[in-house]
Amino acid sequence: MPATHFDAERTFDEDRFSAVEVFRTERTKAVCGYFEPGQFIPVHAPGSDLVVSVRRGTGIVREGETDHRVEPGSVVAVEANTDRGIRADEDEPLEALLVTSPPPTDAEHDPVRRGLARGEFEPDGAD
Repeated sequence: MPATHFDAERTFDEDRFSAVEVFRTERTKAVCGYFEPGQFIPVHAPGSDLVVSVRRGTGIVREGETDHRVEPGSVVAVEANTDRGIRADEDEPLEALLVTSPPPTDAEHDPVRRGLARGEFEPDGAD
């Protein structure tokens, strides 16, 4: 079993959130997510379950129609095929462990790429 630490993996990107993959099998993918203030993963609805465990910072995790306020220690689970997105608050970075099962496909990330390119948390056609 691989082991790591958030401090060892920490990578920020001034243009978009940073996701450092720390584990992957056919069934599960785990990444350390690093968000500068205001950065986000656009809303999308892949066919995988998601668990978000916040380590540092504050923000929101979208689950369907609900925006969950998160802070260190928060855990949010989102069922497959449900709209989801993550956004850091404007005043501080956010760090979280993101676990998906099964890992989303490349095609399921099209709304993420579209939203990042447009700077939109809720890209057109998010479903």
